[in-house]
Amino acid sequence: MNPSNQSPNQTAEDESQAVVTRRIQRLSLHLMAPSAQNYDLCIVSCSSRGKLEVDKAQLSPYMRGKHREIQERVFEYFNSRPDLQTPVEILKDDHRELCWRQLLGLVREAGVKPFKYVAEDPAQYFAIAEAVGSVDMSLGIKMGVQYSLWGGSVINLGTKKHRDKYYDGIDNLDYPGCFAMTELHHGSNVQGLQTVATFDPIKDEFIINTPNDGAIKWWIGNAAVHGKFATVFAKLMLPTHDSKGYSDMGVHAFIVPIRDMKTHQTLPGIEIHDCGHKVGLNGVDNGALRFCSVRIPRDNLLNRFGDVSRDGKYTSSLPTINKRFAATLGELVGGRVGLAYSSVGVLKIAATIAIRYSLLRQQFGPPRKPEVSILDYQSQQHKLMPMLASTYAFHFATAILVEKYSEMKKTHDEQLVGDVHALSAGLKSYVTSYTAKSLSVCREACGGHGYAAVNRFGSLRNDHDIFQTFEGDNTVLLQQVAGDLLKQYKEKFQGGPLTVTWNYLRESMNAYLSQPNPVTARWEGEEHLRDPKFQLDAFRYRTSRLLQSVAVRLREHSKTLGSFGAWNRCLNHLLTLAESHIESVILAKFIEAVQNCPDPSSRAALKLVCDLYALNRIWNDIGTYRNVDYVAPNKAKAIHKLTEYLSFQVRNIAGELIDAFDLPDYVTRAPIARQSDAYAYYTQIVGF
Repeated sequence: MNPSNQSPNQTAEDESQAVVTRRIQRLSLHLMAPSAQNYDLCIVSCSSRGKLEVDKAQLSPYMRGKHREIQERVFEYFNSRPDLQTPVEILKDDHRELCWRQLLGLVREAGVKPFKYVAEDPAQYFAIAEAVGSVDMSLGIKMGVQYSLWGGSVINLGTKKHRDKYYDGIDNLDYPGCFAMTELHHGSNVQGLQTVATFDPIKDEFIINTPNDGAIKWWIGNAAVHGKFATVFAKLMLPTHDSKGYSDMGVHAFIVPIRDMKTHQTLPGIEIHDCGHKVGLNGVDNGALRFCSVRIPRDNLLNRFGDVSRDGKYTSSLPTINKRFAATLGELVGGRVGLAYSSVGVLKIAATIAIRYSLLRQQFGPPRKPEVSILDYQSQQHKLMPMLASTYAFHFATAILVEKYSEMKKTHDEQLVGDVHALSAGLKSYVTSYTAKSLSVCREACGGHGYAAVNRFGSLRNDHDIFQTFEGDNTVLLQQVAGDLLKQYKEKFQGGPLTVTWNYLRESMNAYLSQPNPVTARWEGEEHLRDPKFQLDAFRYRTSRLLQSVAVRLREHSKTLGSFGAWNRCLNHLLTLAESHIESVILAKFIEAVQNCPDPSSRAALKLVCDLYALNRIWNDIGTYRNVDYVAPNKAKAIHKLTEYLSFQVRNIAGELIDAFDLPDYVTRAPIARQSDAYAYYTQIVGF
């Protein structure tokens, strides 16, 4: 019979019968345990498409990029200097001195000069930071404090006179310094800092004071032991001739010497205390600073965005305190870029250790057959393969962020500045939070041997943990992302311009305002599910829906609670919105990286990994898609099934994928992750 002549009732009955038959078949599989023969057939069926061939020689250069040479110099230098390698067990004070010697060796012996790249070639600087962090995360952070924070504040917030005076000393480590922003009572709220710098027009000096214990500078890297200078953030107070006496010009940055250049003794008026033993990063000497009428020359004001003349007049190219404050913090965004990028480096090391061990370790197996690799178990694949996919996704996303940041530093394009600020906040928050959770997953995935300190998960986890807090608390940064999205949402409906990162909102918001297509909601074919357009549309649909719904909620709640109360009432919704947006950006950059890969075999492998990243994310939030019928039940099941299959396929090339990170054994430094003789080396380390 011609299908076109079938009645609608007949068609509906046929579809209903097909659904019933399919459900009975699936139920029977749950009720009857498969025989060993059927199990083998299942494995053969899953493997029937064949394993992808991955050419590491092609994939690795695509991953490592153009800065591979400078990273190799770092790796080889520390490999040639066993005396500079951090032992598993080391006391806090010894670790700090070792960390300082490591930095001196890198700069003065190996000839790696990171400071010149901070301004000239940020991508090269971040590549050095990633390599140094893999040697010892404390060393990576100490280098960042010296060059990115202390040095960066001088060259980015100061003017020519500051660069001329301090550049060489910062570069060659004659001028070790600190970045004194955070206070005991204020971290994230920088505008709430209480340290004051009062101008004395008679002596042409600023007087730095800590007015109360809450204003003590806290957690200041390099302060406890090695620092000789500090960039101190304080409220600039100018004397006036009215009843107030002083005018608050907002937070500014000042260069304050804290120790004598020759004797290294603490200077008068300055009190320094050690913040003590930390959860991790104990090679970094964090200290607390209190100032009591410390006088500094007027020239020590870092005056790029605001200056004070000899007669006490204030001048600035920016008209308001808020604009000056935004410009000041905008110049410090490189720290967030570096943390996001370095966090991916930590994730690469952890994933490499866990996956290499999972390929090596064998436990149980079919009756009367050899034991199988623990990575052959679906549960282990579920833990590690989506993580590996995320590592690749984050690699490409943060690489793009570094490119944007480098371009921003060259062009100072206003639109690009805003884009980098929001993107760095989102990626720093999302990537560091994911890495922190993944480090615990990797430890667990390696069982008892993952608990051995020598296999590094403990130190990696402890050292990385603070990445979620410094350079902006992750929850606060996500709120910045959400705030930017709401601003773009408002401008979209007022016809204003959208910055680069948010452009997709024009299309996806329109798509949101129409109902999900009932046909595409039910498509469940593999070709459709692995279509990048479907994946990206799904991510962006979710973001658009969250954005529209939270905008409505904020508008309603603000009527009774005010803007602050409404924001707090919707806070979890806003955080989910920000994370959803960042996931959309990450996927978009991953898809671009797949399409731009020149080698066909590498491109096929990356496509597989990208599909796993996308579908696993969709499945993890399948409830959202089901609630609005964006995905029908049969499609949800197909996504789950395909995600498990893709995990299996990625497992087949997992060894090649981690090899493409090109991390030699002397960099991963975990016995269970050695590429040969792992158990023999492990027992030797223990003393057998």
